[in-house]
Amino acid sequence: MKKINLLGIILVILIAFNACDQNTTKTKEKESTEKPYEMRTYAKVKLTTDISHLSSNQKEMLKLLFEAAVIMDDIFWVENVDEKEAFLLGVNDKKEKEYAIINYGPWDELNNLEPFIKGYGAKPAGAQFYPEDMTVEEFEKFDDPNKSSLYTLIRRNKDGQLESVWYHEGFKAKIDRAAALLARASELAEDEGFKKYLILRSQALLTDDYFASDIAWLDMKDNLIDMVVGPIENYTDGLFGYKAAHEAFILIKDVEWSNKLAKYAKFLPDLQKELPVPQTYKNEVPGSDAQLNAYDVIYYAGDCNMAGKTIAINLPNDERVQLEKGTRKLQLKNAMQAKFDKILVPISDVLISEDQRKHITFDAFFSNTMFHEVAHGMGIKNTVNGNGPVRKALKEKYSSIEEGKADILGLFLVTKLNEMGEFTETDLMDNYVTFMAGIFRSVRFGASSAHGMANMLRFKFFLERGAFNRNDDGTYSIDFEKMKSASNELTEKILVMQGDGNYEEAKAWIEADGNISEQLQKDLDRVNALGIPSDIYFEQGIEMVGL
Repeated sequence: MKKINLLGIILVILIAFNACDQNTTKTKEKESTEKPYEMRTYAKVKLTTDISHLSSNQKEMLKLLFEAAVIMDDIFWVENVDEKEAFLLGVNDKKEKEYAIINYGPWDELNNLEPFIKGYGAKPAGAQFYPEDMTVEEFEKFDDPNKSSLYTLIRRNKDGQLESVWYHEGFKAKIDRAAALLARASELAEDEGFKKYLILRSQALLTDDYFASDIAWLDMKDNLIDMVVGPIENYTDGLFGYKAAHEAFILIKDVEWSNKLAKYAKFLPDLQKELPVPQTYKNEVPGSDAQLNAYDVIYYAGDCNMAGKTIAINLPNDERVQLEKGTRKLQLKNAMQAKFDKILVPISDVLISEDQRKHITFDAFFSNTMFHEVAHGMGIKNTVNGNGPVRKALKEKYSSIEEGKADILGLFLVTKLNEMGEFTETDLMDNYVTFMAGIFRSVRFGASSAHGMANMLRFKFFLERGAFNRNDDGTYSIDFEKMKSASNELTEKILVMQGDGNYEEAKAWIEADGNISEQLQKDLDRVNALGIPSDIYFEQGIEMVGL
């Protein structure tokens, strides 16, 4: 009996082991046949320009600016996910690591924040600006006037209660270093306006009071080198849209193109009066001291370098500064040219009807982008019904609505200036067809991007009003008059929504129309199948410009 039992036990063990081994094999086979996460294509671009006209002092100053920019990059990593080196240590796959560097973390910024590294779930809506376990209700009950400041982190104190921590305290070592670099750079600056800006910006980093440095930045006129540095945009805060993220641009002015643009700034106050809305929504008068300039960008750092790249800038964002002095609109010409050549033209060859492709031009792309930035400084900044700034009233929906405003109002401005006989650089049809092609380019950014969402909303709006037709061959043609009419209607819709600070309307609109239809997705899949890049990334640094 004992022998029989022993043999039976051995047999049971062998059967169980074999079954376990078969299950393991099946699991491995299943895993091996699963489609790996499909990473989007980015085209590598070298960021460079001619700096031979700069003096030795200016070149030495640039080195210090590069150092300060790298610090902004390091801070943004912490705001978005974690310390850069600590995060990357946990990523072993070379391809995933490269993709994580482009996205500043494990979430695909141009694919609705899908995690592409195992072990990571959904991205926290508030990134790392807030405790991950904090609820909206807890934040709303938190009694602190600084909690919604652009420049505070929300943390838990030793008792587990929420507290506001100013950026210059939360990132003290990094901020102190960056401020010192800007102060040293100011000593080498040869343009007095830029020197003053660097001094004030250095002080602003240490105090989180940026008003004076923003004014100084607007006062600069003749500087050949420029730098945007500090906590600027609030796209990364998807929870409330309150917190500004750190970034930096280093720029070399294109004097010839800047001179071409200068003439349009004087028309902005009059164009505000022409907006297609009731008077109460255009009573604010934008500052008449606005500047339009073109630059070659030689460094992106932090927020602006994550995934989809900015190709134009409209700053400052402070509503007080905008009303007092206006804004500066900076066109990043070399980055813009790269996106046009590597992305927009190839997309147009697939999705724009053959007879309208001749209207896809760089000059139209440049001017559409320029007037997009102009439009950010127009419209209304404070609600008409006492609900405070539009930015606060629309909360986390503000960025998508504001980008939508800038897009469509920019097209309105191009049209109006053309009708006035002042903008004759392009055929207006070029602007409209190129604008349509731009929707296909930007909608690929996905719903997690303010720019992507804005384009989803606009595509649906245009579709319902017949602004374009989808042809039998899968290409699209615009109807100029219907698109012009739809543009005016959409401009009014957004400006009134902003003026009323109507959060519920913005939320309902985004929930209803902020998605990609099945047909549009199929068309975008054709673009993706050809390997057309979603965006660009950079080979950049002091060595790229010969330093």
